[in-house]
Amino acid sequence: MCRPSRQRWQPSRTPSRTARDVTVQPGYLHGVKLGIDVGMARVGLASCDPGGILATPVKTLARDAKRNSDIRVVVSEAAGRGAVEIFVGLPRTLKGAEKGSARMARDYAQLLLAALGRAGLDVPVRLIDERLSTVSAHQALHAAGIGSRDHRKLVDQAAAVGILQQALDMQKARNTSVGELVRAPKPGTVGNAIPSEEEEGSAISDSMPMPTSGPVPPQGPAHQEGPR
Repeated sequence: MCRPSRQRWQPSRTPSRTARDVTVQPGYLHGVKLGIDVGMARVGLASCDPGGILATPVKTLARDAKRNSDIRVVVSEAAGRGAVEIFVGLPRTLKGAEKGSARMARDYAQLLLAALGRAGLDVPVRLIDERLSTVSAHQALHAAGIGSRDHRKLVDQAAAVGILQQALDMQKARNTSVGELVRAPKPGTVGNAIPSEEEEGSAISDSMPMPTSGPVPPQGPAHQEGPR
């Protein structure tokens, strides 16, 4: 008696999907990003990893409102790190109003955008609400074990970290770009001249190795005191 042949079950062969097919592509830029806290005397700068997970402090710059040489330093950092986007903190009151410090941040963002363009960098600049960022920065410094006497030297970097981390978290939560996109200003309407390549940068503190665990403190002390 002939037994019917048994056929082994085989899964149906369907074309495999690529990572692009199965992964929802977020509607925002991926890569290294910079965060900036603009003050009257100092400018805090922060960066993040290419995955946009963690913001870390980079350095504090002396604000050069006359020649804007600090902006050239930011442009250099953006080029060297391959930044794809820059967030500038926009200070508002608790009621959402904008005063002099907000105007200063807007002017700075437009000057930065113009400087990036002159350097041949197509990097978008966005303004993001930073109300209470200074309060959060002081709290972060306390959590990192840094005494109150040293806060003035480091608070700008800590604020920049908070600005950038907020932007990163919002992008992931909303799956889209966040902040107000800065448009190119009309010639002669904003600020002073963009610094040339020959002008000296005005870095107050340089980057240092980051700790492997625990709170991320801002980098090195600033050598210049005074109002933000």
